[in-house]
Amino acid sequence: MVCGGCGLEFPVIRHIPRFTGTRENYAENFGRQWRMFRTVQIDRLAGHRLSESRFFADTGWDRDWMRGKLILDAGCGAGRFTDVMAENGADVVACDLSSAVDACRETVLDPNNAAEKRGDVTVIQANLLSLPFEAQSFDAIHCAGVIQHTPDPEEVMRILIRYLKPGGRLFYNFYEESTASDWQLIKRLLRLWTPSWPYPRLYAFSQVLCAIFFLPSLVMSKIPVLRAFNRFLPVCSVHPPGIPLRQQYVMTLLDTIDWYGPVYEIRQDHRKVANLLRDEGLNDVHSDPGRAWGIR
Repeated sequence: MVCGGCGLEFPVIRHIPRFTGTRENYAENFGRQWRMFRTVQIDRLAGHRLSESRFFADTGWDRDWMRGKLILDAGCGAGRFTDVMAENGADVVACDLSSAVDACRETVLDPNNAAEKRGDVTVIQANLLSLPFEAQSFDAIHCAGVIQHTPDPEEVMRILIRYLKPGGRLFYNFYEESTASDWQLIKRLLRLWTPSWPYPRLYAFSQVLCAIFFLPSLVMSKIPVLRAFNRFLPVCSVHPPGIPLRQQYVMTLLDTIDWYGPVYEIRQDHRKVANLLRDEGLNDVHSDPGRAWGIR
């Protein structure tokens, strides 16, 4: 693709426009991770409804409102929420900095159990700080599990608002600052080294941790008085009810890799995020731990 204004050229590789170079890609562990675990969180491919349930519980968006809207999924990963939005009739632009975009495109092109009135999806690779869109392009912006993994979360949150149409809806999900996270001492200690590891070592290390701690975490999850202590184990314990044990193990392994791989983990205070959105002129702003909403 060539810009008619400045003459800059951007490659299209495997049918995906690439607006970023490898030098600015600090998130490639995510790329490897999502290409390996592409289908785990995709409802219609994995036989669960976890992503859809979380999406509507988090965003509060109405299904009828979404139909036909143009939505930016900022930091799409393997397309977990991209697919939910498309299945509910939204047209989605899915963007990620890493090669996870290859997994996302494969996901959205997979016809298995796809809705008849599914929306269109366009996948691009780009940095959220320099997106190739005009201002006020989108009816909604969805950014989940991404902000804390960028080098400048505040700048990312401010810039994304520029692409929202008047009346458009915004949803941010992020890691919340909390006392509990401060006490995850083993995780914090291990993360002094793990983000710099090559992906094969990170994967093998996470496998060892899950082999040791998955069953204890499973038992603790079933005992109310112990459940809260699961967060202090060195694995990300994932035990949704009604999900087969093998799937629970794979989800725990995936989320454990997701814990230890990111270069950045910059947590946010939801009250400060809400103030930032108000400063940027958004209306109907509200927030709770790990989430924030607004309307332009």
